[in-house]
Amino acid sequence: MPIEKNQVVLFHYSVSDEQGNIVESSRDGQPNAYLHGHGGIIQGLEEALEGREAGDTFSVTIPPEKAYGPRKADAIQRVPVKHLIGAKRWKKGMVAQVQTEQGRRHVVVAKVGLKFADVDTNHPMAGKTLTFDIEIIEVRAADPEELAHGHAHGPGGHH
Repeated sequence: MPIEKNQVVLFHYSVSDEQGNIVESSRDGQPNAYLHGHGGIIQGLEEALEGREAGDTFSVTIPPEKAYGPRKADAIQRVPVKHLIGAKRWKKGMVAQVQTEQGRRHVVVAKVGLKFADVDTNHPMAGKTLTFDIEIIEVRAADPEELAHGHAHGPGGHH
C-alpha cells in the first residue's frame, strides 16, 4: 500500500548533520508513527515518504527550508530559569524546553544567570541540512479516531 494522505506510517530513522554525526535515532526503540498529510513531521521528510511502501529503505537529504527552517539571528529571549524544563542545573549549550501558548518548545541555553537565562528559540536543528536514513515498517489506513484527532495512535496510545 503506497503512502498517501490519511494513512498511518510507522518508520525507523536515523538523522545525521552535515558532518555525518548521528544526532537522533529511533532504532533502539519504537518506530515513529505519524498521520501522513497532516504536517506531523517535517515537510521534506513527508514529501520523501509519499508513494513509498512498507519494507522500503532509503536515504534523503533535506535542506533547512524543508526541515526546521533557517536560523533567525534575533531569536534570543530572556526567561526565568524556573521556566526551563529538563535539568536541575543549566549550562550554555544545553537543550531545554519551555512552555509556550503553542505547547512545549525546544530552546538552547545561550547564557545562564542566577534567576534568568538567555535562550535561543531557534529549533536546535534550524539552519542545518539533515540526512535521514529511513526504514518503513508499516503503512495502514488511519482509523476514524486518528483522523478526528489529526494524528496517529501508535502502540500504547497516542504518538
